[in-house]
Amino acid sequence: MSEKISSGGMVLKQEKPEDVLLVEGYGDGGFRLMGRRFDGGVLVLPSGVFPIQANSLEEVSLDDLKPALEADILPELILFGTGDRLIPVPPMIRSYLEQRRIGHDPMDTGAAARTYNILMMEHRRVAVLLIPVE
Repeated sequence: MSEKISSGGMVLKQEKPEDVLLVEGYGDGGFRLMGRRFDGGVLVLPSGVFPIQANSLEEVSLDDLKPALEADILPELILFGTGDRLIPVPPMIRSYLEQRRIGHDPMDTGAAARTYNILMMEHRRVAVLLIPVE
């Protein structure tokens, strides 16, 4: 995969069909993707990684989801890694996604990262917003 930095995130260009952006690790307040460490929360799409400022799901805004919601190909599902424990998606975000027929599924961050990886390997249109865990 080749990469270029763009406004607020890293955009990837798939060079081979087997190039898939996966979550390689998580913990200590960050994530490992593309062989790099990202501190804090991230939104991960097949096309790139976008850091977010939110440290809890309650702090997440639609602006944090903007790269997914404005992508050329919308995700069919957005997973929410809610940290150490499962909490519901905020009502405003849930309503916005439901109106646009985009599925959403909250789960703890570890489960969300694993589920995202599986769905990516199945070539599904998925995104994941991950809140860091210690």
